[in-house]
Amino acid sequence: MGKSLVTLVNPNLVHPPITPYALDILTTSLEADGFDVDVVDLTFRRDDWWTVLREYFASHTPMLVGVTVRNTDTIYAQQQRGFLGDHRAVIDEIKMHSAAPIIAGGVGFSSMPFALVDYFGIPFGVKGPGEGIIVRLANALWSGEPPDTVPGLLVNRGGGRVEKVVPQLGRRGRPLSSPLNTTTSYTRRSGEPWKVDNLRYYRGGGLGNILTKNGCAYSCAHCVEPDAKGTHFTRRAVECVVDEMEALTAQGVYDLHTTDSEFNLVIAHSKNVLREIIRRRDTDHSTPLHNLKLWIYAQPTPFDDELLDLLVRAGCAGINLAPDHVRDDVLDGWKVSGGGRRFYTFDDVRALCAKIAKVELPVMVEVLLGMPGETAVTMTEAVRRTLDLDVAVAGYSLGIRAFPYSPLGIRMAEQCAGRRTLPGLQSDSAVEPIVLRPRAMCDSVVEYERQFAFDDDGRFRPVYFLSPDLPEDPATIASPNGRWVNSVQMLWDLVPASEYHRVMLPTLPGITEDDNNYADNPFLLKLIELGYTGAFWSHWPQRHEIMQGV
Repeated sequence: MGKSLVTLVNPNLVHPPITPYALDILTTSLEADGFDVDVVDLTFRRDDWWTVLREYFASHTPMLVGVTVRNTDTIYAQQQRGFLGDHRAVIDEIKMHSAAPIIAGGVGFSSMPFALVDYFGIPFGVKGPGEGIIVRLANALWSGEPPDTVPGLLVNRGGGRVEKVVPQLGRRGRPLSSPLNTTTSYTRRSGEPWKVDNLRYYRGGGLGNILTKNGCAYSCAHCVEPDAKGTHFTRRAVECVVDEMEALTAQGVYDLHTTDSEFNLVIAHSKNVLREIIRRRDTDHSTPLHNLKLWIYAQPTPFDDELLDLLVRAGCAGINLAPDHVRDDVLDGWKVSGGGRRFYTFDDVRALCAKIAKVELPVMVEVLLGMPGETAVTMTEAVRRTLDLDVAVAGYSLGIRAFPYSPLGIRMAEQCAGRRTLPGLQSDSAVEPIVLRPRAMCDSVVEYERQFAFDDDGRFRPVYFLSPDLPEDPATIASPNGRWVNSVQMLWDLVPASEYHRVMLPTLPGITEDDNNYADNPFLLKLIELGYTGAFWSHWPQRHEIMQGV
């Protein structure tokens, strides 16, 4: 028996299932500190999740309950499906059956944590990596100390007031203690009761996951990760990362996708991880790492010949590359380093794709269309130039979700200034013009964050931006819930039919049967049913044959 029981709940009901890596991370740290930990996973019981909770809490009395919120919504402009209502229903059910205090966290939660502590009506929350904070909170509750002693903890004071316990800061304004466990391997399990079942997730979703470092020092306008995960790179010990890979492959989880913001940023550390994989493969013929298929996210730079060689030798199976656009005038001020400088050009993208093609590694390039300054001319050029690349798949998205602390979201709120809407602000569920207020005009952090997910009457209303300079009717742009139908159709018209097999395009009803959104995707569900593994996009060119059973 440990000090006390902490129960961690995964409320994610979306399929194909995505391994709740955060719960393995939290479990590792809590168990290392002497606590017993149960994981109550609702993903595989999404049709009767309330029964699972009722039965579990009838026979278990935890001291603390943690809930992970991976996503607030689909973050997909053409299918604005929200998850917060489902998550609140799960939390309300927990409250009915347990008197334990609840703490929530996760990447989605961290994008608007003060508002979500208030929305869920829970006493505690954590923004960013949570393993250090949840261990300190558990110890405070166990020893009878007030939670206010836990640095970094979000505390619900009631009445819409949520406060953060101020952490002690050292040099350069960084916390004295890291919220991230960087020195030990996270315990990954399969088939154990009341733990994350990594093999079941792999068989049900086609991918495992691995973290080599956390946070991001870059300042891309659309991205929430630096705010949600930390604005500097926190590297994990190389041996611990590869130990974890070895443990997962030994359990039969062969396809591992990096969960770093981008694998190749801090390239020296990335190379060291790959070198350790190669060393073990070369010196131990029995290591399960020989079965490893590694999938990575990457930026166009830094990416040299040595990194590519190491990726091939370490068992890389595919690269998801994010050039985002082709034109400097669109990318300037958008895809930038922490110092505000651009760190690649499209020439870098073209050269890298040609280099990777020579070693026959599949690549998907992702293009983000509809950002400020996007026009029919710039979108046409983006599609044509990326289709010229020698890649397996080209993916195009249209529109971007605005979050409270992304540079784009902050700028939109400042431009609205609480007085007017901004052309291009859109939400399918909006019933009135979207008028954002900057933080200085809001009475509280909760009020500031909440406006990015809910309207003034409390209805779920996620905020998106799509360039008003695209070829849409004035009435569409003027409407708060206008749909950029002309732009979606234009994208489809720009792609020759001969290229349809290798493109992912935004979809709307009536345009196509293809759907490249992840949540409950028919093609992806079919892949899993047939036993396919690996990144979703790698099977996209064969989707029609697969769906027809060929």
